[in-house]
Amino acid sequence: MKSMFKILSGTTLACASVAASAHHAMDGAMPDTFAQGLISGLAHPIIGLDHLAFIVAAAWLIAKLPAATRSALAAVFVAGSILGTVLHVNLLDLPGSELLVALSVLVAGVLVWTGKLQSASALWMILPIAGVFHGYAYGESIVGAENTALYAYLLGFALIQWLVMTGISAALNKLRTTQFSRSAIAAGVAVTAVGLWFSISQTAGMLAA
Repeated sequence: MKSMFKILSGTTLACASVAASAHHAMDGAMPDTFAQGLISGLAHPIIGLDHLAFIVAAAWLIAKLPAATRSALAAVFVAGSILGTVLHVNLLDLPGSELLVALSVLVAGVLVWTGKLQSASALWMILPIAGVFHGYAYGESIVGAENTALYAYLLGFALIQWLVMTGISAALNKLRTTQFSRSAIAAGVAVTAVGLWFSISQTAGMLAA
């Protein structure tokens, strides 16, 4: 188990230079079938390093909560991301959304390695709001698609986010307290580094625009 988290942390740091635009499973092409939409939706939260880092951090934050609470918190994050995508598809503007995504990763990483967030109460508000930002960013890949591809895309990213978040948190829940604390430092620092990289990159891009 410990080796798995070392690999995860090392991979996250090694990939921190991946551009934020590398989020699309279809090589930039618009999905136009159910299968293409589903594949794109399943892939987007995983190949987008900033999104994956947040999902991993969220899994750490919910890990020591009861199973039903973990599932529900993962679901409210997913619901927020669906709302964010719907907002984008309907051409509602959310200025600085990519920077907000990067900042959410940065904050989540800090919360993991510092262990400052110990209860579920704040997560009920934090996760759905963060979900809106991440979902809005997801929406960039599907704006203008036919409804069949759009619905499949929503289904795909909803499933993968919920499964990854609940799966990782369930595995973490089984760790002893000392193992969990040590692993949290490594994982949190890795996620923080990813969030810092993307925050700097997005800020530089906005200033250069």
